[in-house]
Amino acid sequence: MDEWTGRELTKNFFTIDDFDVSGKTVLLRVDFNAPMSPEGKILDDARIKSHVKTIMDLKDAKVVVLAHQSRPGKSDFTTTKPHAEILSKYLGKEVRYVDDIFGSYARSCIAAMVPGDVILLENVRFFSEESMDRTVEEHSDSFFVQKLLPFVDFYLNDAFAVSHRSHLSVVGFTEDVKSGAGRLMESEIVNLERGLNGERPCVYALGGSKVDDSLHVAENVLSKGSADSVLFSGVVGNVVLAAAGFNIGKTNMDLIVKLGYTGQIDIAKEMIQKYGDKVKYPTDVALNADGKRVEASIKEMGKSKFPAYDIGIETIVAYTTEIENAGTVILNGPAGVSENPDFAIGTHEIIRAGTRSKFSIIGGGHISAEVNRLGMEGQFSHISTGGGACIEYLSGVELPGIAALEKAAEKKN
Repeated sequence: MDEWTGRELTKNFFTIDDFDVSGKTVLLRVDFNAPMSPEGKILDDARIKSHVKTIMDLKDAKVVVLAHQSRPGKSDFTTTKPHAEILSKYLGKEVRYVDDIFGSYARSCIAAMVPGDVILLENVRFFSEESMDRTVEEHSDSFFVQKLLPFVDFYLNDAFAVSHRSHLSVVGFTEDVKSGAGRLMESEIVNLERGLNGERPCVYALGGSKVDDSLHVAENVLSKGSADSVLFSGVVGNVVLAAAGFNIGKTNMDLIVKLGYTGQIDIAKEMIQKYGDKVKYPTDVALNADGKRVEASIKEMGKSKFPAYDIGIETIVAYTTEIENAGTVILNGPAGVSENPDFAIGTHEIIRAGTRSKFSIIGGGHISAEVNRLGMEGQFSHISTGGGACIEYLSGVELPGIAALEKAAEKKN
């Protein structure tokens, strides 16, 4: 990774480096949530693997891992036993699965640990109060926290992907235990801050169908002067085109209506008026003409009955040129219907351009899947593990999990 020559990040939270954890009990919240087969087999262990560095850096401590798998009502809402087996493989030692969260069995297992031990407690969402949106103080008074508190010396939050939720295991321990960020959480904050304050020019390429999320991010980074330009594509690109006064065709407008985003057109119009040519939108598109890719100008798009499924070649050239010449680039959301190879060209070329910029961030979600499909994971400076959390962070929204760590550090100081 390049050395950051811009504004250095002032850390308002503690990390592993601030604590002497040797021989101590560390409660570690991770995000092991993984896609699972109907038979209960984990299909992708990337999230489990992402926390290995944190756990390895706690090798002299007694590590008690808290994790969730899915949520109530889902078919993959199940035990964390298979996660313990995979973690054991990555750590090269046994990770004991404990079929309890904070009951007497869990507490006795924690009490019996020796330095170097790692145990994984049961799915924290088996406890109904876990997912309640409460304050730090309310969660800290729960049975969950109060039962485990006497056995814990430190709490580390390494679960960035769920830190936009004020859930019990995310914020509840920070009130009464020395608390900090794990390596993954630390990396997310440092790199996303660099995305907001890094080397210029800074370019955001925002696509996909979550129009409100993309416009929130754009408004935040443009209003703060963090971005030099925002390149829109996908459904949000069509919304911005409509806001700029272009006829995008009935089929494309019907989709915007169906998704409930007609109100976002006025928001995008105001953005164009405020920030002018910093707001970029497609100059041509690729239409899906009965399954065939057909390049079309915006004027032709407005007259066509066919939907726009990708940005056009002219737009691809303009966007990729701007991206590859950026000092910092943040990519979030596909440029089109990238599941279809004929309409993945825009998304894939934007991804390739991102690898040629000085510092590049992938914002999680669908575009991360495309990066993986291209085998380019190692060519980006940072790939966020949290789609929703990443979007909220870049939108300037305070994440409860991070705010709780900052409050804990402030109180300690």
